Amino acid sequence: MEVRARLKNYRVSAQKARIVADEIRGKGVEDALTILDLSTKAFAKLLAKLVRSALANAQEKNERDHAGIDIDNLVVGTISVDQGSSMWRIRARAQGRAAWIQRRTSHVNVSLCEQ
Repeated sequence: MEVRARLKNYRVSAQKARIVADEIRGKGVEDALTILDLSTKAFAKLLAKLVRSALANAQEKNERDHAGIDIDNLVVGTISVDQGSSMWRIRARAQGRAAWIQRRTSHVNVSLCEQ
């Protein structure tokens, strides 16, 4: 059984988000939440919130469909961090010139599965 949670167009680059996601891939849910709570990265708090959302989805699916999911044995199965759309901004430079800046976004998919 697999439960998912998704986050779209979050204002962090996919490269920075993948660093945090790689730390918890394949870990148990409790271990993953502990790692994320102790992490110093800013994206770790949001990823912990996303894992908790997937856990709540598992509990809801269990109650609604009687799916028989064992909440204690859930593992972070897959985490994919994909690049989202980029916002283009202009920064003023010397002598009337302008420089383009990309504000990157990312899409994050978390999937919890039973061990």
